[in-house]
Amino acid sequence: MKTPKSVEYGLEKIFEGAQDFLPLLGTDYVEFYVGNAKQSAHYYKTAFGFQSLAYKGLETGSKDEVSYVLQQDKIRLVLTTPLNSQSPVNEHLKKHGDGVKVIALWVNDARSAFEETTKRGAKAFMLPTVEKDEHGEVVRSGIHTYGETVHIFVERKNYNGIFLPGFKKWKSEYNPEPLGLKYIDHMVGNVGWNQMNKWVKWYEEKMGFENFLSFDDTQIHTEYSALMSKVMSNGNGRIKFPINEPAEGQKKSQIEEYLDFYEGSGVQHLALTTDNIIKTVAGLKARGVEFLPPPPQAYYDAIPERLGKHMEMMKEDIKELQKLSILVDADEEGYLLQIFTKPVEDRPTLFYEIIQRMGAKGFGAGNFKALFESIEREQANRGTL
Repeated sequence: MKTPKSVEYGLEKIFEGAQDFLPLLGTDYVEFYVGNAKQSAHYYKTAFGFQSLAYKGLETGSKDEVSYVLQQDKIRLVLTTPLNSQSPVNEHLKKHGDGVKVIALWVNDARSAFEETTKRGAKAFMLPTVEKDEHGEVVRSGIHTYGETVHIFVERKNYNGIFLPGFKKWKSEYNPEPLGLKYIDHMVGNVGWNQMNKWVKWYEEKMGFENFLSFDDTQIHTEYSALMSKVMSNGNGRIKFPINEPAEGQKKSQIEEYLDFYEGSGVQHLALTTDNIIKTVAGLKARGVEFLPPPPQAYYDAIPERLGKHMEMMKEDIKELQKLSILVDADEEGYLLQIFTKPVEDRPTLFYEIIQRMGAKGFGAGNFKALFESIEREQANRGTL
C-alpha cells in the first residue's frame, strides 16, 4: 500500500489550505440520545471510569429533556433522554436505539464556521445561537452530516462555566477511578451502499477536510465479507473521520449488520486513546466491559515480523498483550496497540476502540483480517452473518 502523504509530510503541512475557512480546535463533546440517561451515565462511570461533570433537567428548568455530562481527561460525553412523548428525541430512539446524535467541534468562531460550511452547501441544523448565564456566553451553530448525525460548532472563548449555559455542576458521591482514557482519536461513520465517495466529497467540499488514507475491499476482507473505508482529516489533524461502506461478499458484512439494526447511516465507533493500554484494558475488563474474542496464536507469533524495525522499541510484553487480546500493528512512523469492545447495547451497533499510538499514524491495517474475523464470529453467534 502506498505510504499516505500524511505520514510522509505531516498533517499540519498538507492541510494548510483546509484551515483557511474552517479551523477546528478539537472535539468539544459527543452527544448520545439514549432511552435512560440516568442509567446510561451510571454505566459509563462504572465501566469506563468517566466522572460526573454537569447536569440539565427538571431541576434546572429543562422541561423536555434531561442531559448528563461525563468527562475523562479531554473526552466529554453528553447523554440525553426525552422527558415526554412529544420530544423529537423519541423518534430518533424509536428508529436507531441509543446512538450518537451530535459530534460537537470546538471552534474560535461558530458564526464563521456556520457561514463557511452552509455557503458551500451544507444543510443548516442550528442557526448561530448565543447562550448566556452568569459565567459568560457560548455561541453554537450546526449542520447536518450523514444519516441523522449532526455537527455542532461550539465557541466558548467567552465562557468559564462548568459546561454550557443551562447546565449546573453535577455533584455525585459516586465517581469510580478513571481508567486512563485521554481523548478521542477518531470517530467512524457507517454509510450505505455506494455512499462513501458521496460523503468523502461532502467533507472535502463543505468542511475542507482531506482524504489522506483509503482502504478498499482488496485490503479489508475475509473469506465471507468485505468493506471499504476512507479516512477524512481536518487541517491540523485533530479531527479524523473514517467513513465505511459495505462491499460485496459471500455473507453479510459488519457494516450491513450495523445499517440494518441502526436503520440508516450513523456513528459506528469512537476510538479513545490511552497512554497505557494494558492497564486501561485490564481495568475495563475488571469492570465488566466485553471485548471481541482473541485472534489465534499464529497472530501473536507473527508480531515480531509484522513490527519489523519497530520491534526494538516495543516496550510491551507480547504474552501480556495476548492475555488481554490486544492487537498490534505498525507503519513507517512506529507501532500502535488497539482493541475493540463488543457492542455496548443490545442492538449490534455502537462500540468502542481503545488505542495507544507509539508513533504510528495509521489505523491498524495489518489487524483488519484478524479483527473482522473476530467480528464475524460474533455475527455468527447473533445469526446475522
